[in-house]
Amino acid sequence: MGEPRLIEISPVTRVEGHGKVTVHLNAQNEVDEARFHIVEFRGFERFIRGRLMWEVPVIVQMLCGICPVSHHLAAAKAMDVIAGVDQLTPTAEKMRRLMHYGQIMQSHVLHFFHLAAPDLLFGFDAAAEKRNIFEVIKEQPELGRRAILMRKFGQEIIEATAGKKIHGTGAVPGGINRNLPVERRDHFLSLIDEMVDWAQDAVKLARDYTMDNGELVSNFGSFPSNYMSLVRESDGALDLYHGNLRALSSTGDPIFDQVPYTRYHELLVEDVRSWSYMKFPFIKALGPEAGWYRVGPLARMNTVSHIDTPLAHAAHQDLKTVTNGAPNHSSLANHWARMIEVLHCIEKIRELLNDPDLQGSDLIQTGERREEGIGVIEAPRGNLIHHYRVDEHDQVTYCNLIVSTTHNNEGMNRAVKEVAVSHLSGQDKITEGMLNHVEVAIRAYDPCLSCATHALGQMPLLVELFDSGGQLLERRSRAA
Repeated sequence: MGEPRLIEISPVTRVEGHGKVTVHLNAQNEVDEARFHIVEFRGFERFIRGRLMWEVPVIVQMLCGICPVSHHLAAAKAMDVIAGVDQLTPTAEKMRRLMHYGQIMQSHVLHFFHLAAPDLLFGFDAAAEKRNIFEVIKEQPELGRRAILMRKFGQEIIEATAGKKIHGTGAVPGGINRNLPVERRDHFLSLIDEMVDWAQDAVKLARDYTMDNGELVSNFGSFPSNYMSLVRESDGALDLYHGNLRALSSTGDPIFDQVPYTRYHELLVEDVRSWSYMKFPFIKALGPEAGWYRVGPLARMNTVSHIDTPLAHAAHQDLKTVTNGAPNHSSLANHWARMIEVLHCIEKIRELLNDPDLQGSDLIQTGERREEGIGVIEAPRGNLIHHYRVDEHDQVTYCNLIVSTTHNNEGMNRAVKEVAVSHLSGQDKITEGMLNHVEVAIRAYDPCLSCATHALGQMPLLVELFDSGGQLLERRSRAA
């Protein structure tokens, strides 16, 4: 079958972190197994030990430059508990929520317009040099302009609440270290209505793509699974900052509901496999075979009872009609779900900007010290868990992180296999189209592999093809 070949392909793939896909063929030259390996490791859970609790919300966000706010807030929520604070002041909670909505908005906009849009607008088989944001801007300049300005708006919200656009310091144990000045509020209010209009157009763009390509969407990386997210304690509504855990089966039946997230370790088990640094969580009551689940925008659309902002609620109801109210299993439907969440976040930002509590001066609470704290939040990519123990010297003795991409690990592996079976069975070569179809399946989950392995880096995706005897037939990579 010849010597293995290495083929370098540019540009760098549009995902964050290091990853590798291996595809194994059987004797009939059909796909027998396809695996998505995570091959980098740095171990934040280890080296955070010994650091002071006050440092943790700042240090852990160094996991990532894409979603640092999520780690910042999840860690801060855990440290609130250790600081003995069960209820933040209104100003502190609303400033944190404003920060979080700005983060989710800018992250979703970045993913949809900059990373996914080239595939959706030009097709999965378009030439590699065509599939990038510069070509999007060239062909649809107004869409490109909006994408840049919407992300800029979200980043400015983060800067105003956290102090910096990336790796800020706004959230501290027990509260927040700043409020929102009136002049910054007025600046954001002058732009907010335009942001709402643009977000509605983005929802329509994602919706129309989904409906116009119904067969592709319903068959591409689509498979039944369980779903999990936080939901609001009072009524099961979408709440991206706080709530209880809810998990539904592939048919929409409850597996567990309104369970306080401090009990996550009673519900979930983190499985380990020899071929990946990323763990494979599953629901303990169902076991590893049946208990794996997905998180993220589409999972949230599947699990929540409703959305409490009117425009996003109407969009959510529209999405639900596609499956007659049942869970939607298509990986590509995540794009529509993301834009619904962008609209929801902008509606929430508008609501908060009109709240005078953001100009309050009561920022930090104190209480009786505790030894353990758990903080859970819905990050852009899905559920994010931070769990710490701190000794009498305020030094961290234990850290466990379960990030969104880790929750989605099994789902991404299954999506990769679905695509490999469809596009590689019967072949002994990795085509450019097959390579990008694999990437499209992975990108639908907007994975942050640096977060999932607690590392920093880019993601040159390596794909390897093996025959039934384990011999390497071909290797292709998108090199950094």
